[in-house]
Amino acid sequence: MKIEYAVTGMGAVWHAINPRLIPAQISYIAGHAGDKVLFIESAFVPMIERLAGELSTVRLFVLLADGVSMPSTSLPNVRSYEGFLGEGDEDFAWPLFDELSASSLFYTSGTTGNPKGVLYSHRSDVLHCLSIAGASSGAFTALDTILPMRPMFHANGAWGFTHAAPMVGAKLVLPGPKMDAASIAELIEAESVTVTGGVPVLYARLLPHFEAAGRGAGSLKRIVVAGSAPAPSMIEGYERMGVSVKHVWGMTETSPTGTCPGPSRKTARLSQDAQWRRKTGQGHPMYGVDVKIADENGNEMPRDGVSSGRFMVRGPWIASGYFRDEKPLLEDGWFNTGDLAVMDEDSHIHLTDRAKDVIKSGGEWISSIDIENLVAGCPGVADAAVIGIPHPQWEERPLLVVVPTVTSPASAKSIHAFFEGRIAKWWTPDDIVFVEALVYGATGKVQKMDLRRRYAEHYATRGGISLD
Repeated sequence: MKIEYAVTGMGAVWHAINPRLIPAQISYIAGHAGDKVLFIESAFVPMIERLAGELSTVRLFVLLADGVSMPSTSLPNVRSYEGFLGEGDEDFAWPLFDELSASSLFYTSGTTGNPKGVLYSHRSDVLHCLSIAGASSGAFTALDTILPMRPMFHANGAWGFTHAAPMVGAKLVLPGPKMDAASIAELIEAESVTVTGGVPVLYARLLPHFEAAGRGAGSLKRIVVAGSAPAPSMIEGYERMGVSVKHVWGMTETSPTGTCPGPSRKTARLSQDAQWRRKTGQGHPMYGVDVKIADENGNEMPRDGVSSGRFMVRGPWIASGYFRDEKPLLEDGWFNTGDLAVMDEDSHIHLTDRAKDVIKSGGEWISSIDIENLVAGCPGVADAAVIGIPHPQWEERPLLVVVPTVTSPASAKSIHAFFEGRIAKWWTPDDIVFVEALVYGATGKVQKMDLRRRYAEHYATRGGISLD
């Protein structure tokens, strides 16, 4: 956190890199961003040593260690973190700069090709922070202790919580590498955490731990859930323990929060069960974000809770384009989220499907098209499609549907061997289904909605191939 605050405060641009990406993507991101200084946890030193020759823009490597615990390394121009701080100017004066200056950069793998950068400004960060901390959103105050259970490389550094906490004077607690239910519960108790932020899979593991302990959720008062829709049973479980569930929606391109289940007079009149069920939806637009459900021509559709269309957003913290990419991101000022949704007369939004070929697993994006393009080069594969379907642990996981060649057909074993080293392990489909043919629509695209319906229960009933 000190690095983020110091870098952005001095007028430079900060960003974190997902270490789970394949090496080629890590070196691409560092080069595309033009990284000058790279801060490295000791555990990742061997990986960076192998990539050092490709990191042509990096001038300085800083290992997050003191001089005593500094590991030996072949990296050039390397410093320990404590040694780096010792070289600083004690009389450094924090500069003043334009609010539209860039503050941070985050890369998303939610589309095809290489990861795409989303550049945030100080203005967009402040406006986003003001909105997520408001009473109808996170309702953060100086009396809160906030625990973001998300990695710093994810969507504006743990969903912007690292900005909101110091803004209101709240205590900020970071979880570290121990993300199992017992460790998180212990941290909540030890630090008197009142608010957490995380994806449903983390809360699904934590809930039975609380229930088994028989002491409730302790100091925990509110949980913010995003990444995918929480199960009604999970919502009910927390609410019965006195923990308010806030299901929000967002993307890296929206800084990231765009909707939140703010209270309304209409929902207040609903039964308790109905209010809990409503929280499986994506809530209402946050102040500062305009939304509409549009047809293919961009025309707004009725807010009747039935008419499904493209989920479009716009606002002061919505990205207008990707970093160093000349292709416009907006359609007449609106950003197409890639989701299909309905909206009712109370402006409550409920996602119904995904229009883009992306899969959200454990809160992280996986590009189905990238996997399809890769498997197309696998011997013995004539045709293939990748879909995201419900998974009992990760909400959604990729399933690979393959049409094998007539001669020398591929097997599940040969395909997984082909993936090895070419794709991140967590992107690899958990299972492979072999079919005689894929069904294409009039536009020449595979009918993936039909595939998703057909295999919706696949992982629930059969499980998948263990990738651990």
